[in-house]
Amino acid sequence: QPLSPCVAGERLCSTEEATAGSGTYTRHGFIFSSLAGCLERKNEDSELPVVSVVRDSESQLLPNVGAVVTCKVCSINSRFAKVHILYVGSTPLKSTFRGTIRREDIRATEKDKVEVYKSFRPSDIVLAKVISLGDAQSNYLLSTAENELGVVVARSEAGVQMVPISWCEMQCPRTHTKEFRKVARVQPQFLQT
Repeated sequence: QPLSPCVAGERLCSTEEATAGSGTYTRHGFIFSSLAGCLERKNEDSELPVVSVVRDSESQLLPNVGAVVTCKVCSINSRFAKVHILYVGSTPLKSTFRGTIRREDIRATEKDKVEVYKSFRPSDIVLAKVISLGDAQSNYLLSTAENELGVVVARSEAGVQMVPISWCEMQCPRTHTKEFRKVARVQPQFLQT
């Protein structure tokens, strides 16, 4: 079946004709495209075909809810950290997606005591999980609340890559200065060199 191009927000069909797949959302009984790309209909085992929208084959990988992503911190304030998503799993993204890690999503315990600047600093590389697809500006909401998630690479004031020494601290091997971070307990399959 030839793929037909569609634009974000385009009404594709009614929910009686098909099931909404990735790259789509449902509203008022209709399925809409949530991104610009090509419409794909797949007849899986279910009665109804699944419609999904994929970007052109180059960049069809998108951060989905539940995906573990590698991102770089751009800026922080007292309420959240803004990040750029670089990888989904171990696949590099061709275009940049923006994400936000809110203060309450940084860790699972003592959420009210979390301070963003003691968790992340700009240019840190962070493993996070996508918890929602956010708004029209493709701003994904991310969480680092699991032990495996958090900062994986951080540079000290001296510009040296720091070594994690606990779940909340990293140390500069050159100056031995300690800095606070929400440190990831990294699982080997997520290590990005």
